[in-house]
Parts: sequence; structure tokens; C-alpha cells
Amino acid sequence: VQLQACGGGLVQAGGSLRLSCAASGRTFRSYDMGWFRLAPGKEREFVAGITWNTGTTYYADSVKGRFTISRDNAKNTLYLQMSSLKPEDTAIYYCARKRWGALATMDRLDGYDYWGQGTLVTVSS
Repeated sequence: VQLQACGGGLVQAGGSLRLSCAASGRTFRSYDMGWFRLAPGKEREFVAGITWNTGTTYYADSVKGRFTISRDNAKNTLYLQMSSLKPEDTAIYYCARKRWGALATMDRLDGYDYWGQGTLVTVSS
């Protein structure tokens, strides 16, 4: 399984970006997926997640109402639409596939087994 994230870049505060994550293989539709980010001086943190079957979404409090996670199973692609961006959103964003059957909640890093290479988002003030 390979996950290829893209769409990062430099944007002014208040702006928007859409990240994409293309997944290889035929089983993308059967897995929960998530977005995490790593900011300078901080630990990797959960941003958003989406289930494989019902499309239920989960968000970190810090992005709720500003970010939207979605997926297109026909295209094997995961998305993260980011709006009203803030300088504190600056980070490397990673997409990840949740381990099938993992009991860990969506926000737990240890519940994910495959990670993309990350895409850098920089928000200027």
C-alpha cells in the first residue's frame, strides 16, 4: 500500500487549501482513513478521520468547523479541505490508513499502519 499526499503550499491566514491523498491498491474503500499533522516543536497530532463504511467523520477540536475530510472510493483518494487557515495550522500533513479491525479510536496514532510521505502547509500571518 502506498499513500501519496499532495496539495500543500504557502497560503495567507484566512485562506484555503485542499489536500489530496492518493492510495494504491484495491482495498482503499475498506479502510478508515485519517489526516495527522506535525508542527515544529510539537508531536504528531490527529486532525481528522473518516470511516470506510458510513463515512462518519471525526475532527480535532482545533480544526472543527474549518476543515472537512472526505473520500472518493472510486478514485482511491482521500481529501482534506482546509478553510480559514491560521498560522498555527502550519505543519506537515500526513494521510494514514487505519489498521483494519483496530480497536484504537480514530485519533490514536498507533491505530494506523500505513502513512503517506507528508505535504507541507505553511500559513503566513
